[in-house]
Amino acid sequence: MHADGLRFANDLAAFADGVIGGGLSPQVEALIKEAGRLNHLPQQALPLLAQARAAAPRHPGPLIALYRYYFYSHDLPLARAAGEDALAIARTALGPNFGDEPPGEDATRSDPAVRFYLFTLKGLAYLNMRLDDMDEARLMLGELRRLDPQDHVGGALLLHVLNRHQHGHPTDAPANYPVRGWGGASA
Repeated sequence: MHADGLRFANDLAAFADGVIGGGLSPQVEALIKEAGRLNHLPQQALPLLAQARAAAPRHPGPLIALYRYYFYSHDLPLARAAGEDALAIARTALGPNFGDEPPGEDATRSDPAVRFYLFTLKGLAYLNMRLDDMDEARLMLGELRRLDPQDHVGGALLLHVLNRHQHGHPTDAPANYPVRGWGGASA
């Protein structure tokens, strides 16, 4: 294997390991854990998360922690920014040709890096809906549908909610939504 190809494979493996919680130094893990303990004190928690991110800039762990912090603090614009950073890092880890073709059913079911990318797209679509940016949400759901045509990550439900909202039916009970599958929903 060519040196660049081997480096790419190693980087992708490290990213995939990071998605499932591996590959962080004990120091970075401690920073994230301490920030979680201090989550009610933003002036103390956020610098710890910034340190964790600076120490592991290409690892998804600090970004996931930062995203969760902002999301659960109801700072949705900053959660969206962290999610966009996570999407960019995942895209880089997956390589320049990722997305040219859908990744395939095995990858959408079991590849941690691919699933991270798809779930990040889904999370960003949700955040954009919450931030009333329906055009951006629809764009992300369209990309998710293209990459995950079998709906393994459950994006179809968000598209259904978005379509119902935009057609004046925002209060439908979740029981009326499909459990899984894109069906006839248009992105």
